Amino acid sequence: MPLIVFALLAYLGGLLAGFTGSIIVGIIAAIGAAAVGSQRGRVVALAFASLTIGGIVAARTSSGDGEKCLVDAERSQAVKLVLDDSASPGAFVRGHVEDCDAFASLSLRSGDAPVGSTVLARGALTRSERGVHLKGAAITLVRGPSVLRRWRGDAGESIERVFGVDAPLVKALLIADWRELTPEVKDRYAAAGLSHMLSISGLHIAIIAAAIELTLELFGVAKRRASIATILVSVFYVVLIGAPVPAIRSLLMSVAVLGSRLIQRPISRWSIIGIGALQPVFDPRVVIDAGYQLSVVGVAAVIAAGLLAKRLQLDRLPWRSGVLVAGLLGSTIATIASAPIIAWIFGRISIVAPLTNLVANPLIGLAQPMIFCGMILAPITPVARLFADAAHPLLVGLDRVAATGAAIPHAAIPVSPTTFSALVSCVMCGAVIIACASRDWLRPAGVALGAAVLIVWLPIVPARRGMMEVHMIDVGQGDAVAIRTPGGRWILFDAGGAWRGGDAGRSTVIPYLSRRGGRLEAFVLSHPHTDHVGGAASVIRALSPVVYFDAGFPGGAESYRASLDAARDARVRWLRAHPGDSLVVDGVTVSFLAPDSAWTARLTDPNLASVVARVRFGDVRVLFVGDAERAEEEWLLARDAGLLRADILKVGHHGSATSSIDAFLDAVQPSVALVSVGEGNTYHLPNTEIIRRLAAHGAQVLRTDHVGTIVARTDGDRIYIETAGDRWELPRQSAPP
Repeated sequence: MPLIVFALLAYLGGLLAGFTGSIIVGIIAAIGAAAVGSQRGRVVALAFASLTIGGIVAARTSSGDGEKCLVDAERSQAVKLVLDDSASPGAFVRGHVEDCDAFASLSLRSGDAPVGSTVLARGALTRSERGVHLKGAAITLVRGPSVLRRWRGDAGESIERVFGVDAPLVKALLIADWRELTPEVKDRYAAAGLSHMLSISGLHIAIIAAAIELTLELFGVAKRRASIATILVSVFYVVLIGAPVPAIRSLLMSVAVLGSRLIQRPISRWSIIGIGALQPVFDPRVVIDAGYQLSVVGVAAVIAAGLLAKRLQLDRLPWRSGVLVAGLLGSTIATIASAPIIAWIFGRISIVAPLTNLVANPLIGLAQPMIFCGMILAPITPVARLFADAAHPLLVGLDRVAATGAAIPHAAIPVSPTTFSALVSCVMCGAVIIACASRDWLRPAGVALGAAVLIVWLPIVPARRGMMEVHMIDVGQGDAVAIRTPGGRWILFDAGGAWRGGDAGRSTVIPYLSRRGGRLEAFVLSHPHTDHVGGAASVIRALSPVVYFDAGFPGGAESYRASLDAARDARVRWLRAHPGDSLVVDGVTVSFLAPDSAWTARLTDPNLASVVARVRFGDVRVLFVGDAERAEEEWLLARDAGLLRADILKVGHHGSATSSIDAFLDAVQPSVALVSVGEGNTYHLPNTEIIRRLAAHGAQVLRTDHVGTIVARTDGDRIYIETAGDRWELPRQSAPP
């Protein structure tokens, strides 16, 4: 490696050490940099150590400035931020604090603004893991979205119009927009070792550039002109999608390669990484961005794998064998090198990644140019859809590879995402790349092996004892909410919908619970409509709950009868849920409030016979109401309104106008209202007026169609919400009586 690359690594190591806030980590980083530099002499060793210390100082200065900015925002309970989502009353909106460059989220009570706008937000401000969260926020428009943000928004709309169901994946691959990918999809790609494919990287830009250059040459364009045209089209593409930082970084690396060909001056492969990795010199906080890390490490791994393949003389193998072995070698090195980043983000290391990448790389290589053409030609809709249709099987294949890889037993090893494990992981990453790129490989290989063993055998982070968790699983248009007790056992309310050839239980609920471990203690069915009971039979067969609670109201859905048959075959005890009945699991108490036999005897609509249950842990209460409508809410109020008080409300009937009357919300007084609903559903749910009503009652509204799966954790006193990549403490409206 050139000396300048080692110097840059020393500075980046200092930045990472500085952002950890640990003096010990900083000292180790400086000593490590000096040790690497000592091979080139004392002066170089001193220079490397100085660069590392400079990185530490820059990181601490940046952290201090950011902290001061957030403290000022806390004091004023107001913050100026750039919106990543369009804003309207009752919406959950994400953005970035303009002055602090920190993540922000807000539950909006009043105000409207389009995506990309700069707004002044005022509300109950609390700190979150990634920045700040505002509850009951009111926003005032400061200025509209920039030209680049409008272009990116237009690109996203074009993708939605052309690619339909593939749009969320295409947005991630083309415009670095992960927002519409559900947590389950991200989790699946992480377990399969394919997360790097969901972010714009040098790979994506290189594929598009290579396709453009090859196409031009096939049409007889001279090589020099083809290279110039490729650079111009690549620049146009990055500007068209709003110039997101990952795309700019990847573009610079691609332009460096193409430019070196134009001037016929070979450029060092490592210099390409240096160009792509320079950004933290100007913006230190970029070094802790996962996209930056994956992009730089990915390119370094590809270069190192190429040098290793050359040293092993794989070109002497027969063509097919050579391609296969080289591909497996490259995917293995890339997997090992990127494992520390994936482990830090997702708490796991994928074992199957070399194989899944070997299969996925050709698919992404073919799909990327097609989806690029589909986006560029979006104004010519029929032509664009031809490319979209051609890309669809490849995208389905890519997702199938991820699903298959994630489904393999022990496909991923859980690791401890601590500061120490991160340091060891970085050592492993650097040692692997150096071992592959260097002729003197034995020593760095030994270091990498030792670090890998230490990472795998580090104690797994223990589950949070004394915590109850509420998981509203994103199953599209339907309900599936799981309670995890402090002992790690599950109580599942509903199991999502069903469709021809599949159901949400099999596709989503079972994998979700299985990956997290723990026995399913009880299954509670709110009512026998397909969007609630559709996945029940699959869940019961696979997870065998001890008991199945049901209102006992006859339902005509085939999936309801299938769930009863599955319970009988699996010898699961079936119980009718009566008001006053309760279930206690590991200190979590489930109390049934409705329905009773006298009420259900005169009903014809299963919605009105929904099981209503209150879950209590310590002083925290959660209310589940199924699809209960106005009549059942009034019945509950007349019976005992005091029993309805809850901090967390699972909103009735997916936010329909038939439910959530004012008097009911007055009795519940929820601090957070969870709405399970499918994106773009044909029922046009949730109802806008209901969302405004929930916000007006002081509830923070979170919807699965906007933020995906939602997790609430509580120790019986404090409540923490985790969704949309952030975590914050929920301000409770009032303590329960």
